[in-house]
Amino acid sequence: MPPVEVTIGPRPQAKPSGAPPRRRARWHLRANAVVVGWLVLTVLAALAQGELPAPRWLLIHVFLLGAVTTAVLIWSEHFAVALLRAPAPEPRWSVTRLALLNAGAVAALYGVAAGPWWIAAAGAGTVVAAVVWHAAVLVRLARRALPGRFGHVVPWYVAAVDALAVGGVVAGLAAAPAVSAPVHERLHAAHAEVNLLGWVGLTVLGTLFTLWPTVLRTRVSALTRRASLVALRLAVPGLALAVLGLLLALRAPAAGGLVVYAAAVAVALAPLAETLRRRRPRTGAAWMLGAGVVWFEVALVADVVIVITRPPGEVGHALEPLLPLLLVGFVGQVLLGSLSHLLPAVLGGGPARFKENTALLGRGWPVRLAAVNLGVPLLALPVPAPLGLLGWVLVLAAAAAFVVLAAALLLRARPMSPALTGTAAGCLLTAAAVAVAMSGGPGSAPAVVASGARQTVEVTLTGMTIRPGVIEAAPGTVLTLRVVNKDAQRHDLRLSTGERTPPLGPGESATLELGPLGEAVDGWCTVAGHRAAGMTMRVVPAGTGAGAGTEAAARPDAGAHSSGGPARLDVAAPMSPGWKPYDATLRPAPGGTEHRIEIRAAEVDLEVAPGVRQRMWTFNGTVPGPTLRGRVGDVFTVTFVNTGTMGHGLDFHAGAVAPDGPMRTIGPGERLTYRFRADFAGAWLYHCSTMPMTQHIANGMYGAVVVDPPDLPRVDREYLLVQGELHLGRPGDEAQVAKIREGRPDGWMFNGTAAGYDHAPLTARTGERVRIWAVAAGPSSGTALHVVGVPFDTVYKEGAYMLRKGGPGGAQVLDLAPAQGGFAELEFPEPGRYPLVDHAMRRAEAGAHGIFVVGAR
Repeated sequence: MPPVEVTIGPRPQAKPSGAPPRRRARWHLRANAVVVGWLVLTVLAALAQGELPAPRWLLIHVFLLGAVTTAVLIWSEHFAVALLRAPAPEPRWSVTRLALLNAGAVAALYGVAAGPWWIAAAGAGTVVAAVVWHAAVLVRLARRALPGRFGHVVPWYVAAVDALAVGGVVAGLAAAPAVSAPVHERLHAAHAEVNLLGWVGLTVLGTLFTLWPTVLRTRVSALTRRASLVALRLAVPGLALAVLGLLLALRAPAAGGLVVYAAAVAVALAPLAETLRRRRPRTGAAWMLGAGVVWFEVALVADVVIVITRPPGEVGHALEPLLPLLLVGFVGQVLLGSLSHLLPAVLGGGPARFKENTALLGRGWPVRLAAVNLGVPLLALPVPAPLGLLGWVLVLAAAAAFVVLAAALLLRARPMSPALTGTAAGCLLTAAAVAVAMSGGPGSAPAVVASGARQTVEVTLTGMTIRPGVIEAAPGTVLTLRVVNKDAQRHDLRLSTGERTPPLGPGESATLELGPLGEAVDGWCTVAGHRAAGMTMRVVPAGTGAGAGTEAAARPDAGAHSSGGPARLDVAAPMSPGWKPYDATLRPAPGGTEHRIEIRAAEVDLEVAPGVRQRMWTFNGTVPGPTLRGRVGDVFTVTFVNTGTMGHGLDFHAGAVAPDGPMRTIGPGERLTYRFRADFAGAWLYHCSTMPMTQHIANGMYGAVVVDPPDLPRVDREYLLVQGELHLGRPGDEAQVAKIREGRPDGWMFNGTAAGYDHAPLTARTGERVRIWAVAAGPSSGTALHVVGVPFDTVYKEGAYMLRKGGPGGAQVLDLAPAQGGFAELEFPEPGRYPLVDHAMRRAEAGAHGIFVVGAR
């Protein structure tokens, strides 16, 4: 097939530079003014993230749903008309589709930010309807056109529309209140993949077949048609398989589908690479398009690796770092590069005006190109906060510069265009919608409105509280609660009338509609333990007095268990068949100065006392979690993975690090890397850092780090005992939390089981030197560790020796307050059974008890 040359857009004609734009140019002037308006809002949303509800969601969707989707409708229609040599559709219907799309986008954004759910649903449906209508127009154009070389491009646009429709349905399912957190994560991952790789990716790839050689001002490669047909036949089923695999949590199909999609991209880019060999990019538009394609390839490879290596439930959050690569590096640069070339081409005005407009949009393009591509990795990588801020500055400065240049171009082309006035009004209305979404915050007193009115109240989830705690409204009021999570961990809000939000990550928001108000309504966070910790609220009819005693009403058992001691465990009963004790043997520190370990937060059922099973929150499925051991100066790198159903964090007492980053709470499916250097010797506690810490520690999320003192003598045996409290009941429910708050454990445990070492005794031989390391995990009680029948001759506590062998003195106990650690050493004088107890006898009798069985040497 001989190479052909194609021009996207009309060729510049020799008209006076002051000639008015032609009819089609006027259409592009008005339509692309809308795109520029959305880009303005994108920049503003990025600058105002801290003040917006669901800031990350709004920023992404203002850009993708507003600017990108509008541009796709405008330019895919233009390309189809140009490539098929078909008559342009009736302008009024093109305007109608564009208006429908933008109205739907504004409604969806407003509905998520402030309005009831049905506004968001109606907006999303309107967007899908406009895009499907657009696809039908393209199909009709293709069917009516004469056979041509470039008809293969239109099926890419149709396939992209199908992907958007699927993405809209998946998004709707993800927003359903009844969806569980794991299912929500799968829907979130599928939604991101089908929209970014389908709606955007397929559209861009189809367009680049002709746009790339046009921008380079060279012929279309002879490979183009064949590559286009083969690539689309691979891309569509590959993407479908990947999305289906993510929805069903099947790693192999998801990974296989992405590999097929990646192969399709490689095939599609082959003619672009061949064109590049013939002509190097020389303009800002060409360089931005090329850089965007490179970022797309990088993100796609990383996407494949993530899906292959991560469990399906973690894919959604694992994809988050790829968003800057895709949204800024790929989509943003392709959009700006395309507009830089296409706007001067379609606005007309003759060769002189074309050259002048191109020069205007190209001002400073090397600096803008460098800024964006330096900013992308700073936004994607886990860099210090100042570098992340620099990334935002670089990217937003480049985007703002283009917006200013594009606005100047459009204003010069049509100084008093009514379309620009309409666009500005639309931008102001959208900004007003966002402002309304940000209003309605809680005041110092409950708001009261007239009966039958509507009221919007902002409800804030932060610091284990719901603010306001009481909302007072006149009977008959229809309330819209705009719930914003301003905490570092996930929360939700459930009402006693049945309405509930989905789990909300930091900065995310949702709306609940309640009414007409007739009687008091309670609300609480359903995350385990959060309701009992005080995350409650109440909506009351004004004048009824129903707000009194809100906390007691929300927690009906708050006054229960106010007296009495811990329940008595039958520690003498046998353990269940198959029970295995936690191995208390402490092995020597491994060689090397760097130690790597993976710790996974998981919720598992464990036998915590003879015949008593309890749901525990654990690190790596055991209580305590894995023990880390090293020497002074060693570096520990911990990969923390949250495979549970709620937020968790890590706090290592052995390291000196600012807690802001490494100790932050991460949500289900997320992971972080915690790195610290052990500068001081001792037996150190680590535990979950998520509030309320009492509940997370009391339910098993703790462990020990042993850092050997210099010149630590060798001994024959070393054991580690981590003592913790046992609070029976469903983790996080009101009854259990009341016991935790009041310091009334049901028992105490060595290494996760009450009286466990009665049933699986520790062993030693006479004359052996035994070192017993101990850490008091609490959360509220310590230990007075004692071995009946043998004094300690060495005691080391909190980094210092209190007693050393060879002196005249001895010790009865190793006494540790909560979170303290140390060790004691002894030698058993003769064979026998030596009880090991916490000498606070109430704790010993309730499970802090074990046995040493000593044999003859």
